[in-house]
Order: sequence, then C-alpha cells, then structure tokens
Amino acid sequence: MKAFRSLLITLLVAAAGILGAQWLGQESLRDLGEVVVRAGGNDYIATLPQALLAALIAALLLWLLWRLLSMPFQAWHRYRRRQGRARLLDGLHALDRGQWQRAEKLLQSAAAEPEVRAIALVAAMRAAEARGDATSAGQHLQQLGENEPTLHALHSAERWLQRDKPHEALEALDLPAIQPLPPRGLWLRSEALARAGRAEDAFGQLGALRQTQVMPAETLATLETTLALQMLDEANDVNTLAAHWEVLPKTVRSQPAAVAHYARRAVALGWVDAALRSIEQTLDSHWDESLLRLYAELPVDKIDSRRASAQRWLQAHPASPALLLALARFASAQQQWSQAEDFLHRAIAQDAGAEAWEMLGECFAAQGEDALARQCLLNAVQQRRGQLPQPLQRRNLREQIQDQAVAEERDEHGFPRLPG
Repeated sequence: MKAFRSLLITLLVAAAGILGAQWLGQESLRDLGEVVVRAGGNDYIATLPQALLAALIAALLLWLLWRLLSMPFQAWHRYRRRQGRARLLDGLHALDRGQWQRAEKLLQSAAAEPEVRAIALVAAMRAAEARGDATSAGQHLQQLGENEPTLHALHSAERWLQRDKPHEALEALDLPAIQPLPPRGLWLRSEALARAGRAEDAFGQLGALRQTQVMPAETLATLETTLALQMLDEANDVNTLAAHWEVLPKTVRSQPAAVAHYARRAVALGWVDAALRSIEQTLDSHWDESLLRLYAELPVDKIDSRRASAQRWLQAHPASPALLLALARFASAQQQWSQAEDFLHRAIAQDAGAEAWEMLGECFAAQGEDALARQCLLNAVQQRRGQLPQPLQRRNLREQIQDQAVAEERDEHGFPRLPG
C-alpha cells in the first residue's frame, strides 16, 4: 500500500512538473511582464513567472545549503542538550539517594543548559543545604536570581523563615517584579506575616489560599484558627478586638480556645463585661471544663455574679470537677470557708486531683487548722506522684457518702442519663 501511494505521488508530481514546464514555455506569458537581468555585458530576459520560479528555486537551494552547513552545529547542540538532561536526571537520583556531593556536582553541571537551569540550581541548592554548606547554597540561589526572579524570591523567603527572620522574607516576597505571587508564595507570605506579628494581614489572605488549593482543607482550617487566635492576641484596643471578633467565622467563634483568647485579651484591655459575657454564653451552649476553669481564674472582682452563674450551672452539671473548684474558689474569695470546704470535698470525690487538695489545704490554713492543711498538701504531693491520698479523719462516713453523691442527670425526654 505504501509503495502504491509513493508511486502515485511521484506520478502526480511529475505530471505537475510537465504541465508547469509547458505552461512556462508559452509565448502568451510575456504579456504578464518580463524581467531583464544584465550581468557581464549580457542581458538575461525571462517572463515574470519564470523569474519568480527561478527565485524560488534559488531560495530553496540557499535553504538546503544553510541546512547542510548548520547540521554539525545542530547535532552538537542536541548532544549537549541530551547530556544536560542526563546529568539532571542522574543528579536528581543522587539527591534522592542522599549522595549530596555527587548530586550537587551533577546538578551544577546540568545548570549550564538554559532549559533545565532553574530546576538544576534549585536541586543543587537543596543538596548543598543537606550537607550543611550554606555558602554554596547561597551561591546557587544567587545564580537562580539571574533568570528566575520568582523562584529566587520563594527560596529566599523560605531560607529567611528557617532563620526566623520574617521581615526579610516579606521583603523578598513583596518585590513588584514577581507579582502576583504563585500559590506557594502566598503560603510563605502568610507564614511570614504571622511570624512578624501581622496576623490580621495573614488572615486576609486565607481566601486566596482557599482558591488556589495549595494546602488540604484540614490544614487550611487549622491555619485559620491559629491566625484567628493570634489576631485576637494582637489587638491593642477594645475596638480592634471587637472588630477582629466580629470578622471571625462562626465555627471559630464557637470554639472554647477562641473564646478563651478573646476573654483574656478583653480583661487585659479592661473590657471585663465582654469577657465574662462571652464565656457565659459559650458555657450555656457548649460546656467546656477548661473554659470554666479560666472563668474562675480571671482576675476580676465580680465574684457575686460569677458565683450566681456557677450555681445555676451546678444544677445541670453536678459532677463537674472544674465547676466545683470554681465554686470553692468563689466561696474562698468571700471567706466563706465552710462552703468552700464542702465544694472542695465534693470536687475531690469527683477526681479533681491535686489542685483540689491544695485549695483545701489553703482553706484550712486560713482557718488556723495547720495539721489538716499539712495533711491536704501532703495528699496533693502524693497524688501528683500517682499515690493514693489519705482520707481526712475529720469527715465521718455519712459526710463522705454525701460527697460522693451527685444529682441524677436526665435528658430532654426526662429519662435518666448515665454518667459521662
């Protein structure tokens, strides 16, 4: 089939050549114009179609001559390119196997080829960093900046972040010549902004990071929470704190960690009512022991209101160790030692730990009962060591049973709920 097709094409070309020669030999073509060339005292006259065909043939011959003359150079260029790619592949394999010095040598040699120069220099820099040669790594990075400013900025920012210098990393990423940044550049810039104490600016880049899908959704959610908490901590006045709190997603604002950061910063800025209100609203909807512990430890004077809220929560959470400790702390602050002692015994019965024993010792010491205070502190030390504390001789069996008893918990349908 191929032979028949080749024969057919040859016959068609020959027929076209014969017909073209006959057409060019007609005298009527002189009506289209003539071309006269004088050289060496002779005149060469041809019709316009003949002159065009001669020019085309001459151009074709010149092209064939140029191809013949350039073939050795092209062959040499192809050979160099194949050698460069081979050195690049060998260098990458050596880098993957941990042969740092050999990999760097091969990759540096492969960087002579413009097509693979960028990736070869980046890999050579990695090899130099892996063997601890910061000088060579810097030289490779400097060479990368001559032709690839974006890659140079990305790797420069990464090196600055490794040295914990976020401001220098931002300077490298904010160059006008490399804007807009690629997805990895946005990621690095967010990290640099967070380390530089500019969490608000980093939080503003989350939308762009989400569109580029440069990181998994779980990692992005964790980053969002981290930046939100840092943004709250960086607020320098109550207006900024309120504005930061309002822009946070509802999923972040409902987290106890975010509420805790907001409350601490609000108290530090003198906004006590907002701090207490945020914790109380969160505990009403989402019970959290660590948040309740913070609520009890806040250095504010509103003992009565906090104690009233804690008493209200006790009806729904009678076995909460943190809540019992909070009530004991509030009672101690009001010097109601007997009530504080009752709450602490109940907390100890609910496995409140060494903290409850320490608070009970402080309660006894405030009442002048040094022997019982020493015994409580000794129990706190023993419990931290994993040893069983000794019961106080002051409590009789009925009181000990009463400490263990808690109110029955029921669900929304009125059925008893098992503990935990």
